[in-house]
Amino acid sequence: MGQEIQTTAYREIDYRRFRQHLSTETELLAKMVRQKAISEALPVAGFEIEAWLLHDDMQPASLNDAYLRTFNNPMAGPELAKFNVELNTPQQALTANALSLMHQNLSATWRLAEQHARRMDLHLLMIGTLPTLRQHQLNLGNMSDMNRYRVLNQQVLETRGKPIVLDICGREHLRVEHHDVMLEAATTSFQLHIQCPLSVAHHVYNASMQASAAMVALCANAPYLFGKDLWAETRIPMFEQAIALGGYRGAAEGPLHRVSFGSDYARQSILECFVENLQHFPILLPESFDDDAAAFSHLRLHNGTIWRWNRPLVGFDEDGTPHIRIEHRVPAAGPTVLDTIANAAFFYGLVKNLADQRAEGQADLPFSQAKDNFYQAARHGLDCHVVWFSEHKQRLAALIQNELLPRAETGLKSLGISDDDANSYLEVIRQRLANQQTGSNWQRRFIKANPGDFSGLTRLYLQLQRQGAEVAGWKAP
Repeated sequence: MGQEIQTTAYREIDYRRFRQHLSTETELLAKMVRQKAISEALPVAGFEIEAWLLHDDMQPASLNDAYLRTFNNPMAGPELAKFNVELNTPQQALTANALSLMHQNLSATWRLAEQHARRMDLHLLMIGTLPTLRQHQLNLGNMSDMNRYRVLNQQVLETRGKPIVLDICGREHLRVEHHDVMLEAATTSFQLHIQCPLSVAHHVYNASMQASAAMVALCANAPYLFGKDLWAETRIPMFEQAIALGGYRGAAEGPLHRVSFGSDYARQSILECFVENLQHFPILLPESFDDDAAAFSHLRLHNGTIWRWNRPLVGFDEDGTPHIRIEHRVPAAGPTVLDTIANAAFFYGLVKNLADQRAEGQADLPFSQAKDNFYQAARHGLDCHVVWFSEHKQRLAALIQNELLPRAETGLKSLGISDDDANSYLEVIRQRLANQQTGSNWQRRFIKANPGDFSGLTRLYLQLQRQGAEVAGWKAP
């Protein structure tokens, strides 16, 4: 969840003070990395899901304040827009029957959250972009009542000095001008976390980037925005353009963007990402904290305003030891709880296998190629062609079927995940490939049969989501 702030207006001295704290905390993190004082605990998994509140007519319901207040669940919190909420699950050691436990926890949380929505005559939906959403609904009146969001909006617009222009060429072309950051609220995701030992954190980070093309294609669930058929996963260009800010001396056209695939692999240590944060990204929220530098409050807040699709985070073990987590922000939310856990299983297994191989000097895919694969997959889905560890192109669906699924299975086994869990959830991915049906594929098939009926699409999607069967088997009239 976005960290709340107390201040709503900043002075130049606030920026200078924050930068000094940020520099001190980055130096301290570097020292702790050198001294190996960061956690080497075995992998721990967790995730967040962003969802929509809807009225009966499938239009967004700007009621998250009343919903969250009456739901009163520590696993639920606000998002940027009043019609979005975020759901979390407890962290889980990534071994044995972890996937089944994650499934049980998410199912229980989702069931309670959905039941509460129904008691308020609302509906809860997890999807990448809401097909019925209209641009005029993305306004400041629908922004959640948090200082963080209001100040970020002000800072982004002042830094840009001009309106936000959304220009996406896909199957159709969408070009709109917008005057606040609320466009970001149209993108709802399933964010995977993996806490990993410091000694391999940079390998896990790099492996997550390599896995991103397969993940964005398999999890694609956002083809439509404002009635236009765009990318298989339109969230990707949407989010990147909704907060189009660069680094120092570059504004929106700078070489380093705040929402991006990243600038390179971490070559020697995950610390490189935090050094890049300090050196290349202007401060947006110069909040002042009185705690010790070892709390990394300024470093963590600044890092939270840089949205790499794979983002390293600093957290703490129960004994207070700092740890590193990698947050994988690529997948869309939905379509079902079962699909969500299957996506997690594939990700955790594939990243474990690739990270292990990278630690041995293998799995060497140039960063530029991993980046190109990602955007090709986001645009064209499973039908795109990518370059993997050879120099020839191959269809992504075939690569996943023939190589990446076996890698994921090997990775889950090396984590100690039970064979039953691994086989059960990876089978959901196999069926998705066999039927060539992701959430985006299904949505497009519906609209092909029912042109322009986005309310009907959303209503049937909601019905099928509640039934809980994986998207691979969904029928479209």
